[in-house]
Amino acid sequence: MRHSKTEKANTHKRIVAVAAKKFREEGLTGIGISDLMKEAGLTVGGFYKHFKSRDALVAEAVGSALDLWQRQVDSAASGGPPVTYESLVDGYLNETHRDHPGLGCAVGALAPDLARTGKRTRAVVTQKIRNNIELLATLIRGANGKGSGTARSRAIITYCALVGAIGMARAVSDEELSREILKTVSQHLKNPTL
Repeated sequence: MRHSKTEKANTHKRIVAVAAKKFREEGLTGIGISDLMKEAGLTVGGFYKHFKSRDALVAEAVGSALDLWQRQVDSAASGGPPVTYESLVDGYLNETHRDHPGLGCAVGALAPDLARTGKRTRAVVTQKIRNNIELLATLIRGANGKGSGTARSRAIITYCALVGAIGMARAVSDEELSREILKTVSQHLKNPTL
């Protein structure tokens, strides 16, 4: 049975979305192709109609997962809620993000795994992280009128603090400490003079 280009594109997007979510939940090696395809409602045989290799899927799925902030920017441009430095910090350092890694930041969920991926995935990750740092720097410059060097430095520190804080908040077994980590880092990022 032949499928239209639209059907094939939609199936491809579904596989990428499932993979992006499952990789963030279970790690890059925590789930196999057969389970991913089953989760997407497809057979393993169809995988190679969409991807040359598992690495190709990993690169595309991680790249898609790292576009979360860009999708928020696009939504704001279409009349959605505005994107501010504070809204990104608040959206990242909260209990919902902590408790649902499959829907959140791929770097926060997969940093150690990403460091061990191939050149293609690391190139995608590098570009997406650059984009996220530049978005933060742009928002910092716009809010504070700071120079580009100062804004970029603060953006890098912010991104690293976000990723580290969400990782630590997920790692600890003490719920109160977990919430304290999220709250403390959020407060210091939004008011660095504390």
